[in-house]
Amino acid sequence: MPDENFLSQVPAASALFLREEEVRRGIEYLFFAHGALWRAIDARLAENELGRAHYRALYFIARQPGLTITDLLTLLGITKQSLGRVVKELEAREMLVTRPGNRDRRQKELRLTEAGRALEKSVFALLRDAMSRAYTHAGQAAVTGFWQVSEALVPARERSRIAALGREPG
Repeated sequence: MPDENFLSQVPAASALFLREEEVRRGIEYLFFAHGALWRAIDARLAENELGRAHYRALYFIARQPGLTITDLLTLLGITKQSLGRVVKELEAREMLVTRPGNRDRRQKELRLTEAGRALEKSVFALLRDAMSRAYTHAGQAAVTGFWQVSEALVPARERSRIAALGREPG
């Protein structure tokens, strides 16, 4: 049986944490953690014949109802064509609706339907459980450190966009 206390296998960062070997270790943990987190939801998405791009769109629209196509493009960092396919498929499956913007009628605002909210919640529950287990194992100081490192990896000009998630636009 694998050791459930994975922290016993993680060496403490040395005072020389900026050496190449330590930086590589951090990058490797990011790669493997990212893959494990997404694999936790792949089966649920496959049940609904959706992919990770669909969920990323659902997630951010759930976090910020009324998000515009332009804002979602910026958040996701994908092409307009890729997002167009995702939005059209989610609309066809009645998981989201688009409507003209309140401030600019040329813009499309995105909102989840009841079905979209239900799917997003069920997939998020899997992510929440995985993150909660990891947070519990790591402890409060490690979680704060993780957030600080993650924030420092995001370009400063993009941090306000992250801070705004979960608030109504406008």
